[in-house]
Amino acid sequence: MQCAPTQTPDVELASLREKYRLEAEKRHRPEGFAQYLEARGEYEEYFEFDPYSPPPPREPVSDEIDVVMLGGGFAGLNVAGRLKEAGIDNIRIIDRGGDFGGTWYWNRYPGVQCDVESYSYLPLLEEVGYMPRERYSYGPEIFEYCQLMGRHFDLYEHALFGTVVTSLRWDESIRRWRVGTRQGDDIRARFVVMAPGPLNRPKLPGVPGIKSFRGHSFHTMRWDYDYTGGDWRNPVLDRLGDKKVAIIGTGATAIQCVPSLGEYANHLYVFQRTPSYIDDRGNQPTDPEWARSLQPGWQAERMHNFHVGINEVFDRDDVDLICDGWSEVNRNIQAKREAAGWPEMSLEELMELREVEDYRAMERIRQRVDSVIDDPKTADILKPWYRFLCKRPCFNDDYLPTFNRPNVTLVDVSDTRGIERITETGIVANGEEYEVDCIIYASGFESTTDLRRRYGIDAIEGRDGLSIYDHWANGFRTLHGMTVHNFPNLLFTGWLQGGVSGSTTLMYDQQGRHISYIVGETMKRGAQTFEPSARAEADWVRTIKENLALDKAFWESCTPGYNNNEGLEVTRYTIFGEPYGPGYDAFDELIGEWRDEGGMQGMVLQP
Repeated sequence: MQCAPTQTPDVELASLREKYRLEAEKRHRPEGFAQYLEARGEYEEYFEFDPYSPPPPREPVSDEIDVVMLGGGFAGLNVAGRLKEAGIDNIRIIDRGGDFGGTWYWNRYPGVQCDVESYSYLPLLEEVGYMPRERYSYGPEIFEYCQLMGRHFDLYEHALFGTVVTSLRWDESIRRWRVGTRQGDDIRARFVVMAPGPLNRPKLPGVPGIKSFRGHSFHTMRWDYDYTGGDWRNPVLDRLGDKKVAIIGTGATAIQCVPSLGEYANHLYVFQRTPSYIDDRGNQPTDPEWARSLQPGWQAERMHNFHVGINEVFDRDDVDLICDGWSEVNRNIQAKREAAGWPEMSLEELMELREVEDYRAMERIRQRVDSVIDDPKTADILKPWYRFLCKRPCFNDDYLPTFNRPNVTLVDVSDTRGIERITETGIVANGEEYEVDCIIYASGFESTTDLRRRYGIDAIEGRDGLSIYDHWANGFRTLHGMTVHNFPNLLFTGWLQGGVSGSTTLMYDQQGRHISYIVGETMKRGAQTFEPSARAEADWVRTIKENLALDKAFWESCTPGYNNNEGLEVTRYTIFGEPYGPGYDAFDELIGEWRDEGGMQGMVLQP
């Protein structure tokens, strides 16, 4: 092992389990997702505009194209890149944003940074010929890389930016998808790929009074630098010097922008329901000598190693290439097994060891809070009492020290399960009003809410007007998580019914390879359409149900959050969809064999 395990303290499991249960229980809200508001209608000001590149007026587009990609973030770029490699060039990417990037186009708040190692997160680095400047890239570099991908794969020529898709309907008379947009376009596509990504639509806290506030407010996904001063490349927020600012939310976004707000605001109030896991970041520039030493295939190896470090277990001969906080628990498990001489362990024994190392790692994180925070009461409020991965772990060197500043106040709202209301002049929490000039909503994204809300498309209709929302009303129904019966030539990315990985871009690349094969083979074989048969779809749904990889006991024990349906019953609609039980690697092997067999089993092709 080249990566050393961390030193973690001993723990008393029984008392910690009870502490975790009580902390989760007091934050539970029976309304689940209903505690959030959709940024539409009267709240559209938080979403329905582009502060970075307002779309210019244009004439409606009417044309026919081979492949339409709905989404220009890493999902769409990855699939488009694989399609291009397969010789499929007639591709049009449609995106609401003014450029490629997806979430990396919209999220320009101060401090925005990749919390996963860039070398294993940014997709297709070897294909594009790029090496990140830092181990954990900041937002501007990631956005620039998305633009580079667009140029490398020649995707700009047919891209439609600043365009909102409103409908997607199969037209049997021409055997094409008709893509309708708010701009009046009529685009006829032979194939359509759904690639919206999970973090493309903001949500707001469902508390009374949002519209009554007379100060300034915005969501972090639409950061207002005209109000704060600075920009995302130089976040000097020099217009906040006389402002009292509130930020609602303490997840991954807030962890990155709070340090700048604390530095420049006259006073900052941070409203927290549940503290995040915070470890050090330890970012560093990319070592040129290391980069030159890499052999072809290095990124695929590294991406898979990251996946194993989060989702699986390191075996005897595995080396933790990433060696950061994401793989700490598995790294420590490997060290314990090695010290014991690698005894045979049942799955139950392995899970018990994992639980112990999880609790020890989280205790280290809580002790780290004590070592950084001066005030013991504030330190207690900032300690996370839940299992590793119940909430997304965060890594930042400046977040915790911000709470030692005299102009920063942490407001704990866990006992009331959130803030109570917003008034004309501020926020009421725990019966006290905090008067502020500006409210910043760091309340997250529509990642696991109703599918129609997440896609943001009013109508997706296949054969005979069948709505995908109706087809999936009682659960996902797909073949391999990417194709659907009665929805010919329509393909899906994301977490539906496939192999799940904590490495999102690894999953996108897997899907990109499979999608490019299906589209390419359909065209090579002279077929006009493909779709899975009803039997193939039903067989795959049964396979998923019989092998569902969803640890209900673990997720239901977690503090409420988007990973576990906000504390409601953990069913199909977690962020992970309905994952294939044997795991990501087994799924990758399964669909690889499906392609190698060459018969496109279960798929109906029509001339």
